[in-house]
Amino acid sequence: MMIHSLRPALAVGTALIAALLILFFGNRMKPNVRESITMAASVIMAGIVFSMVPAVLSGDVYISRLWTIAGGIDLTLKTDGAGMVFACIASSLWILTSIYSIGYMRGHHEKNQTGYFAAFAACLASAVGIALASNLITFFIFYEMLTLATYPLVAHYRDDKAKASGRKYLAYTLISGQLFFAAIVWVYAEQGTLEFTPGGFIEQGSMSQGLMCIMFLMMIIGGAVKSGVMPVHGWLPSAMVAPTPVSALLHAVAVVKAGAFCVLRVVCYVFGPESASWCGGATVLCWFAAATIIMSSLIAMRQDNLKARLAFSTIGQLSYIILGISLLSVYSITGALFHMVAHAFLKITLFMCAGAIFVTAGLSEISSMKGLSQRMPITCACFAVSSLGIAGLPLMAGFVSKFNILEGALKAGWPLAIAVLIAAALLALTYLIPVVRIFFAKEMKNDEISSRRCVKDAAPAMLIPLMLTAIIAVVLGFLPDAGPHLYDMAQMAGGVYKRRRRCLPCRIKRKST
Repeated sequence: MMIHSLRPALAVGTALIAALLILFFGNRMKPNVRESITMAASVIMAGIVFSMVPAVLSGDVYISRLWTIAGGIDLTLKTDGAGMVFACIASSLWILTSIYSIGYMRGHHEKNQTGYFAAFAACLASAVGIALASNLITFFIFYEMLTLATYPLVAHYRDDKAKASGRKYLAYTLISGQLFFAAIVWVYAEQGTLEFTPGGFIEQGSMSQGLMCIMFLMMIIGGAVKSGVMPVHGWLPSAMVAPTPVSALLHAVAVVKAGAFCVLRVVCYVFGPESASWCGGATVLCWFAAATIIMSSLIAMRQDNLKARLAFSTIGQLSYIILGISLLSVYSITGALFHMVAHAFLKITLFMCAGAIFVTAGLSEISSMKGLSQRMPITCACFAVSSLGIAGLPLMAGFVSKFNILEGALKAGWPLAIAVLIAAALLALTYLIPVVRIFFAKEMKNDEISSRRCVKDAAPAMLIPLMLTAIIAVVLGFLPDAGPHLYDMAQMAGGVYKRRRRCLPCRIKRKST
């Protein structure tokens, strides 16, 4: 049933209003007031988003039609299974990252906190707008808004290095965004519609195979850049110059997740499995995702800076999602969407741990953290748990998602994808478990830290959020449907393939005949 409601618009509007209030009145406010606005907005947004979950699970659709942009093109927000998974991730983690940000920014005595919290709120508004967009033009508006809102966060320190990283980020994302927009115009000229449709609205044979493949890749590049697929990943490691909460936002909540979600929308709701397979675009995407998983893991092993190692880990883990989407099966798309959930909670825990270590102990290089668990046991334990989850060990959220992707690869008959997934799990252990072993070494290497009795686990504002995200990641491993039934909604989104049985083996069989 279609339900016309303001709820989708209010979910986005709450964060936008908070951003404006903080931006225009932040310097006149006491820090407590500014941060209270952030916390209140995050709780309200999460409440609105989660209030729509029961209706979505029952098959109902909330829709907010805001205004008409042009003839036949409306700015519209609408709920569905895939979008609600992303919206639930973004809105729930905003609460925890806000608490953590308060502790981090105060503990590290950061400047420009007003601009930081305003931009953070704008990013979350953009992320939820992307999740709930009902058509390509609405999606593009919020997609580019996310790009612009993230820039001041990447360039937060305003020094030469931060400005260079910000410019690099803008160059990558804005150029890819223009390709994406050109493809949107092309789609509208060919199809006369931009509305997301389960199973896609671009029919096989509606244009030549070569032209359709070009259109597909132009749209995919828009998502591939933000999700860090190689070779268009260069901006992501450079963005690690930003404060750690920004890194957590980039990697777990908004930007890279928005890129992966863009790929999902294009493949599943614009082209559909049949056209994506027929034009060959899905095959190209599959190869790039597989290569990125292996290469990024190998690069991560060589990084001594903890945030840099986690950044290359993100590049590989996001390509799991891209690989799952490109396999074009019910199981793989379910696994890809749930991996967005698992990776969000696991990776944000890892970045929060890195930030807590930096603020409390002043350490950023892995080689200087030997024996750190003696002073920061809770932080190191949460890091260890999340590392095992990223590697996909059983009873963790990462295992549930990767098992579904692996099952999708088996159903699709892609032995290479299966080999890549197994190899990547082993490689994840090789670049994260050594960090854990260093943390839990019996002797401390850093004499300065060993002599400073004041070094201990971070303040509660930083410690509690990372503990909660680690616990949630474990709970989702045991009970994937706990809470808002994210796994069920991922399965709903995966169901777009049931109608059309469009998987890679179908394409191979057609070619052989």
